[in-house]
Amino acid sequence: MEQDDLGPNGGVLYALEELEHNMEWLEEGLSELGEDYVLFDCPGQVELYTHHSSLRNIFFRLQKLGYRLVVLHLSDSYCLTLPSLYISNLILALRAMLQMDLPHLNILTKIDKLSTYSELPFNLDFYTEVQDLSYLLPHLQAESSVMRGSKFEGLNTAIVELVESFGLVGFETLAVEDKRSMMHLLQVIDRAGGYAFGGAEGANDTVWQVAMREGVTTMDVKDVQERWLDAKDEYDDKERTEWAERAREEAKKAKLEEGPSEDGDDDLENMNLPPGAGGIKVVRKNQ
Repeated sequence: MEQDDLGPNGGVLYALEELEHNMEWLEEGLSELGEDYVLFDCPGQVELYTHHSSLRNIFFRLQKLGYRLVVLHLSDSYCLTLPSLYISNLILALRAMLQMDLPHLNILTKIDKLSTYSELPFNLDFYTEVQDLSYLLPHLQAESSVMRGSKFEGLNTAIVELVESFGLVGFETLAVEDKRSMMHLLQVIDRAGGYAFGGAEGANDTVWQVAMREGVTTMDVKDVQERWLDAKDEYDDKERTEWAERAREEAKKAKLEEGPSEDGDDDLENMNLPPGAGGIKVVRKNQ
């Protein structure tokens, strides 16, 4: 960076361009991992996904090597609290989907924190399914007096119509500390990459059997609404009770697995023989 007089953003672009033309290092490292999930934690620099081609070309090269790639676009759920921020995320997600040209999932993260923000004017499914965005325009105007002018009103209408005309953008949700939420997202990723509809490891399941099994822990957005917004406190109390009960059961199980204590032999040494019984009584003496 110092030699080429590059800043942080220019340095990232330069590094990806170098990687694009020197893929042998990456291919060799991936070959050592075997068949497993591989996560590429990419920089948050938006031009890498909106118009710069190096990252896309790198992923296309990996596809030719047999990797099934799924792009995860993470957005903080706080964006739902501001109409302007939500619409900005929609535009960014749409542009990234068109640029990357890969199976793509948009994820609203930290969904468990959403109840601590200001109340949303619509239910969660309005935002995840990107329904009729025209209902959001009055709230956009109420957010800022600048948005109330005729010029911005026409611009905002054109933007929401553009997003709706593509019909591509939708959102999944994630509460990273919730096991069910993480399992649901993993299954959605598998389906997006086509992995869920292949043969199961160690079995000869049909495509139908695999597809049915994959839907066991599916979470509807209404379930997410109830869990993290409508009845969050009740669910939290229930989970704490279940965790406490599980901890007691595990402690009890661990105690049973330890078996009788070593001091139990001393009790046998002090036992008296029944009257008239023969045999030899052994007494241990300390040396």
